[in-house]
Amino acid sequence: MAPPSPPCNAVTTLVIATGNAHKVGEIRGILGGGYACLTLRDFPGAPSPVEDAPTFAGNAAIKARSLAAWVAARDTGGQEHAGYWVLADDSGLEVDALGGAPGVHSARFAALDGGRPGNSPTAENNAKLLRCLAEVPAEQRGARFRCVLALARVTAPEEIALFEGACPGRIIEGHRGREGFGYDPLFIPDGYDLTFAELGDEVKNRISHRASAVTALAAWLATANPARPGFPPG
Repeated sequence: MAPPSPPCNAVTTLVIATGNAHKVGEIRGILGGGYACLTLRDFPGAPSPVEDAPTFAGNAAIKARSLAAWVAARDTGGQEHAGYWVLADDSGLEVDALGGAPGVHSARFAALDGGRPGNSPTAENNAKLLRCLAEVPAEQRGARFRCVLALARVTAPEEIALFEGACPGRIIEGHRGREGFGYDPLFIPDGYDLTFAELGDEVKNRISHRASAVTALAAWLATANPARPGFPPG
């Protein structure tokens, strides 16, 4: 069921802080048609803040605040983006045997070794993960994908609401499957015998960490008045 029409000054338009079409499609599919959705492609010149927080929540909040403040600064009359809210996410893989690594460094896991800037190629990240777990038995390869969404109002960028999702599973000893991206070929979610790269988007998008976080966001948007006193929630 689509969320009810939001009250004045509440959520009417979501600015999703990504240019990743796959991610945007997943979020739109779960939220339904109750909101207009824009992306970074609609805001050329938007800032790329340094994501240097030690947690997913911290990095998601950095991105949400930065983009919300930048959009707000574009208002000429102060109300142009009154119903706009920014949605940003940070996500990654946590492996129990590695103390939760690669965690917030998931996209640049291999690059950490040489102090290289930027993200690492997927193949290098996966190869490093397998090397790190080479002596770890199957029963100790527990892991989870985790996602945190940060929602910020353009008219009040410092106010952040967080929504978290996780998908537990395990890391296998070699690549399986051709779908998905990142660590998907190495990760089997609990309750399944196939990797994320074998399950396909329909199943993955139903059980994934991001799907769980977006579902929590959708439930909140459908039942709460985001303009109410006391925002952010709980």
